[in-house]
Amino acid sequence: MALPRVGLLLAVAACLACALGRRADAAPKELKVGYYAKTCPGAEYVVREAMARALAREARCVASVMRLQFHDCFVNGCDGSVLMDATPTMPGEKEALSNINSLRSFEVVDQVKAAVEEHCPGVVSCADIIIMASRDAVVLTGGPHWDVKLGREDSLTASQEDSDNIMPSPRANATALIRLFAGLGLSVMDLVALSGSHSIGEARCFSIMFRLYNQSGSGRPDPHLDPAYRATLDALCPLTGDQNVSAGMDATPVIFDNQYFKDLVALRGFLNSDQTLFSDNPFTRAMVERFSRDQDAFFRAFADGMVKMGDLQNPRKGEIRANCRVANGSPLRSRTRPRRSGCSTSDSSPLGPVGGCLTSALMSPESDRYV
Repeated sequence: MALPRVGLLLAVAACLACALGRRADAAPKELKVGYYAKTCPGAEYVVREAMARALAREARCVASVMRLQFHDCFVNGCDGSVLMDATPTMPGEKEALSNINSLRSFEVVDQVKAAVEEHCPGVVSCADIIIMASRDAVVLTGGPHWDVKLGREDSLTASQEDSDNIMPSPRANATALIRLFAGLGLSVMDLVALSGSHSIGEARCFSIMFRLYNQSGSGRPDPHLDPAYRATLDALCPLTGDQNVSAGMDATPVIFDNQYFKDLVALRGFLNSDQTLFSDNPFTRAMVERFSRDQDAFFRAFADGMVKMGDLQNPRKGEIRANCRVANGSPLRSRTRPRRSGCSTSDSSPLGPVGGCLTSALMSPESDRYV
């Protein structure tokens, strides 16, 4: 009779060990400021210098690098999955609705990674490079500085399906956007402040054609557009014109400032999902008005929001990729090498020549998807 009891105890112990193992695997990594101080001293300086070189070559590129943090962190946490190329067995996030024909500057990340690998091989994750480079994109264009918490691992896979399921349409109203951010533990203030990432970067006419000519299926333009600004956009983006033509998302598209919010108050928001923050919701409207008057308040809220977004983690075990585009050990590992140019017009996407990096942070106007 003792043997069955021993067997039962062993089975219970095995189950507990299994459960504990799963729980340990799911435990988030401890991120901290100065994570690489001993293992890769100077890593943040190397990233900053590489980003400065990219900015000197093409101002819009750094906006697109910053935008990668949003597209990475919103889908299963900040794990560098957005950087991975598709394989025959893994559709990549680059081909997701929110990203295809839209995300840019992957080659800039390649260049930053190459510089870091030369400085200290096999230590700094691609996920952390996105976090550092995004901060530097803001600082180098006149925005606030903040300390970044580091220590992430790179995912082993990417998920186009998860990206498609998480990212809503740019036609979503402020209420829907609030719900999206709340699901990620981000507040209404985070939503409004992080939308201010559109202070730098450009977007295509494609992303606003419905606003100009058929808002909500009305056959008329968006009523929340200043008439003079609408006339400017009509001239830039005629109904039968080239929808690849691009323009700044605020009046100072290469300077990180609070002009974006001033434009929203003046009904001069380029993107529908930006203008909705002022025009359609009293809570977001109050914050837009505040940030339009107080740039320091915007800078503080933006930095806080970027840190909170950076805390989103993938609980699965990862690695430190040698090449940000592929998992270690992949037969495709050496397929892509860093390019000399600062910012490709197409990179891995099939989009034809558009002219540099088109958008920043939250929005994917080229693909008619949000974030």
